[in-house]
Amino acid sequence: MRTMILAIALTGILVTGQLHAASHKAPDVGPGRVAWFDITTTNLSRSKEFYGKLFGWQFNPVQGSDQAAEIVSGGTAIGTLRGAEGKISAFSGVVYVQVADLPASCKKAKELGGMIPPGFPFNLLDGSGAIALVVDPAGHAVGMYSRTPLAPAPSPTK
Repeated sequence: MRTMILAIALTGILVTGQLHAASHKAPDVGPGRVAWFDITTTNLSRSKEFYGKLFGWQFNPVQGSDQAAEIVSGGTAIGTLRGAEGKISAFSGVVYVQVADLPASCKKAKELGGMIPPGFPFNLLDGSGAIALVVDPAGHAVGMYSRTPLAPAPSPTK
């Protein structure tokens, strides 16, 4: 039950656009490596100051949102810091692991006992790839990212 509630909540956040995955094509780090991450905060300006001073990160505005900032390290975009309404939970940050074949990875995750929430996978709006969320058998959410957009769905035949 907890896994299903988590999946529904995360799906709602992601599908409504409150989570901003890579605003442009993330670096090709290779399959199995972390390609992107999101950190959720209830105080965007304070978190920018904290992480900026702690790690030397810089922040770029995210087009169309005053509640998100792209995290930049060494001149490379590496993640997103995003504002959230209400309490932060242990699942309010998502790490995206790069995969070579997103549909195959989703299928394998399900075969291994994971759950892909409704609405996933989907293409990023800027055409830079596609993402999916998998909830593992213990209830932990992990994102998967492919640099290749999903193929268009076949048209229904009449």
